[in-house]
Amino acid sequence: MIYKKSEDLFDTAKKLIPGGVNSPVRYFEPYPLFIKKSQNSYLWDEDGNKYIDFCNCYGAMLLGHSYKKIMSAVVNQIKHGTLFCTPTKLEVTLSQLIQTNFPSMKKIRLVNTGTEATMTAIRLVKGYTSNKRIIKCEGCYHGSYDEVLTGSGSGFANTHKHKRSNNIKNDTIVVQYNNIDELENTLKKNTDIAGLIIEPILANMGVIPPAKKYLKQVRKLTHDYNIPLIFDEVVTGFRVSEGGAQKIFGLVPDLTILGKILGNGFAIGAVGGKNEILECLSPLGNVYQASTFAGNPISVTAAINSIKTINKLKHKLYSRLNKYCTKLVTAIDDIATDLNIQHQINNVSSMYQIFFTKIPVTNYQTCKTSDVKKFKKLFVSLFSNGVFIPPSQFESIFISYAHTNNDINKTIDAYSNALKIIKN
Repeated sequence: MIYKKSEDLFDTAKKLIPGGVNSPVRYFEPYPLFIKKSQNSYLWDEDGNKYIDFCNCYGAMLLGHSYKKIMSAVVNQIKHGTLFCTPTKLEVTLSQLIQTNFPSMKKIRLVNTGTEATMTAIRLVKGYTSNKRIIKCEGCYHGSYDEVLTGSGSGFANTHKHKRSNNIKNDTIVVQYNNIDELENTLKKNTDIAGLIIEPILANMGVIPPAKKYLKQVRKLTHDYNIPLIFDEVVTGFRVSEGGAQKIFGLVPDLTILGKILGNGFAIGAVGGKNEILECLSPLGNVYQASTFAGNPISVTAAINSIKTINKLKHKLYSRLNKYCTKLVTAIDDIATDLNIQHQINNVSSMYQIFFTKIPVTNYQTCKTSDVKKFKKLFVSLFSNGVFIPPSQFESIFISYAHTNNDINKTIDAYSNALKIIKN
């Protein structure tokens, strides 16, 4: 493949944009791809190269790129206006749809991104409890701000250069994911905890599922210690089921955070949960939160049609996603095993990741034993063969409804070639 235009654009971008990118996870050596267009399961870069997309905007594109029903609805809404900064009927409709799929979200505040939703949730539990400290799990990613970057996953796991104020650092306690004893000991020792925020399925350190009964034990402990439990379902919401991970595991968190798939390519997030917690928000309560673009009719229209489509297709949608993910993961596992490459593969629903380690990957520490140099070789070989995955070991790979059986077969061939290169 030829990448001349991407190379030239990156040279120019570095002069204008810090690092040449507007999000660090988009960077990879020697320069990132500059994408020109997308459709269904494919991306095309500025040089005209075509890729099967398994990054899927880091999980946001459950239905695939430029899904026709969503795009048509958005184009129609644009004719009526893009931003009013007043309440709209659309916001009410979307909130009703969210609540139908996530019954634990008794009241809902719409925001612009998943990061903004986690910020709001954390400020909410601090206002609700009058405590200032939160607990998070090592390897979970909840956005790019001080309170939750300590022990964070995603792109932050590649660097330890971030500087944080001691006051903020002391307000965040980090515990090991899948370690219920450490969480219990932490709760015993600290009486000033405002809440626990957790990804129910860790999706920002590759894919790491919860150990058996772990989430139920987390829910019980937070009940026993009267600590609000926040489920960050920015990745898992609508991806693992139409009711997220909480539906699969039969759990009711106090607060839920949604993003990504909610808009299927349009910027939107939501935080919702118990009435008494959400009513701490202004104008009812003393926790101030506001946004010019929150609930804007474009993103809300996209979210309404995204949820309606998911609900309509749900039986066909999730069976196809699970089928294709199982087929792909099984094939990759078989190829790596035949080549005697030490590896682990974790997958849940339509998310998976391979780790080049002999140790089962169950938390941040075991994930970090993976050979990232081998993963880099894998990534480079895959995109050279027309398959695009997230460039970091510490991300999940995502399958969308737009992927076809032919896409899966081509991807298996690309993995076969890439794993042979790693072996040699």
